[in-house]
Amino acid sequence: MKNAKLALLFTFFFVSGCGFVSFPSVHKIPIQQGNIVEQEMIDKLRPGMSKTQAQFVLGTPLIVDSFNQSQWTYFFSLTDANSQKTKKTLVLYFDEKDQLQRLTGDYATVGTGLD
Repeated sequence: MKNAKLALLFTFFFVSGCGFVSFPSVHKIPIQQGNIVEQEMIDKLRPGMSKTQAQFVLGTPLIVDSFNQSQWTYFFSLTDANSQKTKKTLVLYFDEKDQLQRLTGDYATVGTGLD
């Protein structure tokens, strides 16, 4: 009787390892990289803002070009559990007085004066 239970248990584990019995899939976590920039933050930007003011609103930029200090790049990437990718980019341009001149990217700039 003991050997029959042991054989049944061994057979169950052997069959489940071969893929006849399906187990829940592996949990995948979302992977987030870069700066989280929301539309409400973009709406607070105005022409003529200093670099300090822009950094207060958006946070530290991900990329500051060492050869072109008048351009800041904010990048955001999210890969969710279903491997769907979302990417957004925002580039701020400053003039020679370090005041915000314009911005480009994947966000709406209506009403900011930075079109």
